[in-house]
Amino acid sequence: MDLFVTYMTRKLPLVAFISTIFIIYPNIICLPWELPRLCDESQKFGFWMFFVMRFSFFWGMSVLLISYNLDKAASYTLKKRFFHNLFISAGIYCIYLILCFIFKSYGIHDFLGSILIFQFLIICSICTLIGHIVMLYITQHEKEIEIQRLKTENLQSRYDALTNQINPHFFFNSLGGISALIRKKDDDRTLRYVDELSDTFRYILQSDHKGLVSLHEELQFVEAFRYVMEVRFENKLSFNINIGEKEQTSFKLPVLSLLPLIDNVVVHNQIDIDHKMVISIYLNEQQELVVSNPVYPKLTPPITNGTGLRNVENRFLLLTNCKIRVEHKNEIFTVYLPLK
Repeated sequence: MDLFVTYMTRKLPLVAFISTIFIIYPNIICLPWELPRLCDESQKFGFWMFFVMRFSFFWGMSVLLISYNLDKAASYTLKKRFFHNLFISAGIYCIYLILCFIFKSYGIHDFLGSILIFQFLIICSICTLIGHIVMLYITQHEKEIEIQRLKTENLQSRYDALTNQINPHFFFNSLGGISALIRKKDDDRTLRYVDELSDTFRYILQSDHKGLVSLHEELQFVEAFRYVMEVRFENKLSFNINIGEKEQTSFKLPVLSLLPLIDNVVVHNQIDIDHKMVISIYLNEQQELVVSNPVYPKLTPPITNGTGLRNVENRFLLLTNCKIRVEHKNEIFTVYLPLK
């Protein structure tokens, strides 16, 4: 049951009490005029008994109708709800007339007045309105939950699509290193290369079930990946990682944030004996993860669609609602990643 309906159910006696005060207010203000008309003490006693009975009757009627509207008539339209309440009120009115007839000897003639009929119509209308408002609230709340669920599913689908963009591109680029080591017949390095590459693949495959990961996890992946890249470029590419253990466990970022950035360095730069590449990874004073590298443009610009950097930017927006910063200054290319 919805929390609002549960709350209304718990507060039902109080809501019914307030409704009853509102309904019998005309009877309360008429007391100074009705009491002097009574001749003896027995009639006054009967009058007060009837007054208490009337209050209890309307209170019970309010409880009954509100409970009916919250439970049995929860999904009714306003028109259908009103006529159901009107039918129930008519039956209760007949019971009330019988009670009035019993108290007739005490000078009670409440069943003859138009005020009484008006009171029954008012209590019917109030209970109908309460039930309809609760129904509208529940419907709106359910719509909001459904919208939020669809938003979450949409974000997850977009995130999965972004993550899946990385995998085929990386797998293809990693095969060259294995073939080069096999040709050199360097068994020890080949075995280690395969081990590090398997750790890299494992991390990428497991990323499907992750969103934000600790900086420590991401850097562990980079440690495995750096060996693969250093072998591939025969030590012409190296990493300078300067982040303390405490900072590594304190911050989080989207999984596989560093792979596209490192891959971009390889795609867009010359890496050879004359252009040795050093990728620096560290934290700045704003607690951003900084990934920077010198720029050695290729003689023939690579044909790319900018997927790597845009992929990282989109995943940061989806998971952290923060934008990354990119800076190309003094032949240094730098990406600033906001951490959580």
